[in-house]
Amino acid sequence: MIELDKVAVNFGDRKLFSDVSLTLPQGSFHFLIGPSGAGKTTLLRLCSMEMQPTEGEVSLLGQTVSGLQQSAVAAMRQRIGVVHQDSRFIDHLTVSENVVLPASVSGQSGPNIDFQLVELLGWVGLAAQAEQYPLELSGGERQRAALARAVILSPDVILADEPTGNVDWDMSVHILDLLIELNKLGKTILCATHDLNLVRHAKSRVSAKVLRLKRGVIEVAGAAL
Repeated sequence: MIELDKVAVNFGDRKLFSDVSLTLPQGSFHFLIGPSGAGKTTLLRLCSMEMQPTEGEVSLLGQTVSGLQQSAVAAMRQRIGVVHQDSRFIDHLTVSENVVLPASVSGQSGPNIDFQLVELLGWVGLAAQAEQYPLELSGGERQRAALARAVILSPDVILADEPTGNVDWDMSVHILDLLIELNKLGKTILCATHDLNLVRHAKSRVSAKVLRLKRGVIEVAGAAL
């Protein structure tokens, strides 16, 4: 579902990473770990087509990203759900309006989306907060709303950037459980995190691999984290 082939990313004279190769099969669950500044968010941005590599190729859903027409990029993005670290809500829209926004922007509306919205808000435990505004939510509620928004179009791939970064342990486990449920439905998950305790907890519940990004290199982490 995701393949990076000898990818490099430069910011001016700074080389963030180089010669990074990675393959994520359909239905897999991967954690991406590494120190702050290692490039975890940048790698997720490559996988969501928010940026292009300086060198190398990115292939998503069986297609090489470089050279794609804008219409093809837009269609592909609908198959990739992203949970950003900073939520990125529109504060004057309600929770329901924020969650359904990807469907609205892509011109998909109607009874099916309305039904899916109700189902999703119930699934993440936010049915009672549907008409509240983002600033009225707790950190855990915002992250769950962000996850609901990421999957409103039933994407094949879900990219999560520190989805438990600002919540307590119990809420972290709850968000992880939601990601595991999605993976069991066949979704490909790539989750960047700094919380190794959460990774250890997950590995007892799902067949997840751990990728470590450090000094510009990705390696598969061993059993000892």
